[in-house]
Amino acid sequence: MLRNPFRRKPAAVAAPRAPEGARLYVVGDIHGRLDLLRDLARLIAQDAAAQASAPARAETIFLGDYVDRGPDSAGVIDFLASGDFPTPLVALRGNHEAMLARFMEDETALEEWRRFGGLETLHSYGVNVTDALRGANYAQTRAALLERLPAAHRDFLHGMRSSLARGGYFFCHAGVRPGRALTAQTDSDLLWIREPFLSFAGDLGACVVHGHTPVAAPDVRANRINIDTGAYASGRLTALALEGDMRRFLVAGA
Repeated sequence: MLRNPFRRKPAAVAAPRAPEGARLYVVGDIHGRLDLLRDLARLIAQDAAAQASAPARAETIFLGDYVDRGPDSAGVIDFLASGDFPTPLVALRGNHEAMLARFMEDETALEEWRRFGGLETLHSYGVNVTDALRGANYAQTRAALLERLPAAHRDFLHGMRSSLARGGYFFCHAGVRPGRALTAQTDSDLLWIREPFLSFAGDLGACVVHGHTPVAAPDVRANRINIDTGAYASGRLTALALEGDMRRFLVAGA
């Protein structure tokens, strides 16, 4: 087939950039894997120290789902709430934190939450889940959690936001609704969406960095990057490092 030499080539799309003078570390779904979180914190500290030219500021953004399924949700919340991390951090809310918050207000929410790994979270706080396993005494289970939940953990859970924009990137737990401005996204979509977001190949308004849908390895697309590598099941917790137009991955448990 003959090519038209006068046909205009499509314009190259500029790669998104992190804010000038900043390095961002973005961490995927943790789900109670305190062991992997501690390992990843060490990797981030080492990475920051090893780079030849340290940026003016570094920040770590967590994409939510700190609790449920894995063995030590309480330990993960305690570690993050303590502020003892190699960089300043921003913790975004995931759908699992939303379910935990709902249960803290209404014991009937446990009927749904326990199907998503909520009993593992309760157990990590020292709550007896024998009755909850049988679908009974949800009110007593809620009261036991509230009694054992440290104030710092409550503040951490209540202080989360659902999304964050930095430079050419937009960070959230699950994704965004295509065709809707990033500033007009709903919490329902930011925390729960899969389709039509995952199959959408068009412009989303920024490069969306998200988790929520486990993948074997980071899924890098033109309009989004998924870094949920299923830590609680795979034993791999992934962080994306962003600086300028550079991208790198750090993996704990690899």
